[in-house]
Amino acid sequence: MSKNEQSELSSYTLPVIGVMHSPYGQKFAVPRQSGLVPDALSTIEFFAPYGDPQAFAGLQGFSHLHVIFMFHQIPEGPFRAQVRPPRLGGNQHVGVFATRSPFRPSRLGLSVVKLENLTVQHGLVCLQVSGADLVDGTPIIDVKPYIPFVDALPEAQGGFAAAPPELKQVIFTERAQEQLHSLGQREFKALREILAQDPRPAYKAEQEDPKRYYALLFGFNVGFCVSSDTVTVVEALKA
Repeated sequence: MSKNEQSELSSYTLPVIGVMHSPYGQKFAVPRQSGLVPDALSTIEFFAPYGDPQAFAGLQGFSHLHVIFMFHQIPEGPFRAQVRPPRLGGNQHVGVFATRSPFRPSRLGLSVVKLENLTVQHGLVCLQVSGADLVDGTPIIDVKPYIPFVDALPEAQGGFAAAPPELKQVIFTERAQEQLHSLGQREFKALREILAQDPRPAYKAEQEDPKRYYALLFGFNVGFCVSSDTVTVVEALKA
């Protein structure tokens, strides 16, 4: 292919069709893959004209969706051929195309979520979904139905991410439980699922770590500490 032909294909402009409203108020503590926090509910709000209810006719026959989105909090920069995935401890380099790292040339992401409900507000569709791994305010580029007979491949190999991450026990101090009393049962369960995956940088798992961390979740600034096998929620301050 000539340089002129490459130049013509080098960039496209993609419309943003909606926005994700999720429990994750910042990048820190967002699950590293979709589906790992099944009890976390999020909403995709579609913009006009893409939220036209006619565009979603038949969608409720599907249980799950592919969501294509933009990693909008990742700054644009030069191409990075290698990254350090958390699954490998954050210290080992692998090729960017062998990972789901947000540091991609296009900054496009792909997730599978469960469709919980479809509503129409002011003439525009909103989709309630569960299991999303997107920070609040993420721009949505497209949604497509998940089709099991072509998308589910039981014989596929998962490389260095062949198994789900190990989970830690999560406990709450009495103070934290009192501060979180306004959370619904499902939200509280989702909070436990999020923290059980240990949101800290991966390399922290290999050392003693007395630091107290804070994650913006469900409108609370949740403070927690992590030991070898336990996450202790110390406090939860209203954000």
